[in-house]
Amino acid sequence: MSIVNNINHYNEQLAPYNTRLIAVSKTKPVEDLLQAYEGGQRDFGENKVQELSAKEEVLPKDIKWHMIGHLQRNKVKYIAPFVHLIHAVDSPKLLAEINKQALKNDRVIACLLQVHIAEEETKFGFDETELMDFLNGDSLKEYNNVKILGLMGMATNTSDKAQVSKEFDQLKSLFNQIKSNFDLENVDMQELSMGMTSDYIEACQAGSTMVRIGSAIFGARNYPQQ
Repeated sequence: MSIVNNINHYNEQLAPYNTRLIAVSKTKPVEDLLQAYEGGQRDFGENKVQELSAKEEVLPKDIKWHMIGHLQRNKVKYIAPFVHLIHAVDSPKLLAEINKQALKNDRVIACLLQVHIAEEETKFGFDETELMDFLNGDSLKEYNNVKILGLMGMATNTSDKAQVSKEFDQLKSLFNQIKSNFDLENVDMQELSMGMTSDYIEACQAGSTMVRIGSAIFGARNYPQQ
């Protein structure tokens, strides 16, 4: 199947859930992204700042760029002028830096707070207690140049679909709790980013508003040989 056919296939799969497709284009050449763009795709996800910045320079300006990978604070300045949504804000210090760089660029940058839901130590993110402490604290209220639009999470990498669904349901429950109980000017819970190629159906069933799918659209990733 072509890239455009793959895009259409996933959009058809997601439509009943009203879930948006983020086409994860990491390691893929600009030509592949242009094919997806010409097929109507506008939301693209990258996990490395250098690659994201390089592609943004040469591709159409109506693309919405999603930073989906672990973001180092010293790299925020490179994407602050244009990034549409930062999915993986995993610490108060990172959000403070995003706010600082957004102010320099006279922007309000949309962000998702990453929550650690997997039974794996390799995943980044707030645990539930840390998240609630942060939302109840004073520092967030002072950040006028960020907007918290929701939460992001990655389930355990397992073939146990019941386990995956349980983790997604927990994140949805936390999302609903925050949406109902927090009335801050810079918190507007709209987006729940969860689900990838292997578990997007479970994510959609749990209420995901956006899924991150890459190799199933573009083919195997082009990692350089060692």
